[in-house]
Amino acid sequence: MAKEQTMSGSVLQEFFQRGVYKRNQGRASRQVTFGALALGVSIGTWRLKDALMARVDDPAIIFGVPGLLLLLGIWVSYRAVNITRFADFLIAVEAEMYKVTWPTRVELVRSSMVVMVVIFFLALVLALYDLFWRVFLSFIGVVS
Repeated sequence: MAKEQTMSGSVLQEFFQRGVYKRNQGRASRQVTFGALALGVSIGTWRLKDALMARVDDPAIIFGVPGLLLLLGIWVSYRAVNITRFADFLIAVEAEMYKVTWPTRVELVRSSMVVMVVIFFLALVLALYDLFWRVFLSFIGVVS
């Protein structure tokens, strides 16, 4: 119980700090994560603005509420990638990404071609199944 209170208290405290936890470690994964979170917040507030425009006539509400939520969401996104446990996780993710053996361009093109051929083949099979069932069901009078 005490550990949970300490952890929730420390997480809450981390949202009100300005500093960056382990500034030079895991920068790419943290920046991409922040960008994804900020993009989600931005799209959400944009959609909120559109919904408010259809229901409210006051421009202060139409632009003020989404604007404040956008600022709050961007701040929470910025702080979220600097929460100690989450930042350590993102640092570890980036370290593991550097350890991975990535495919060469030739292997990537070859693998992509295999995937595309299989997808088109399966699409053709499904189209033939659809054609068969359409002809069969119209023949027996189920579909006109």
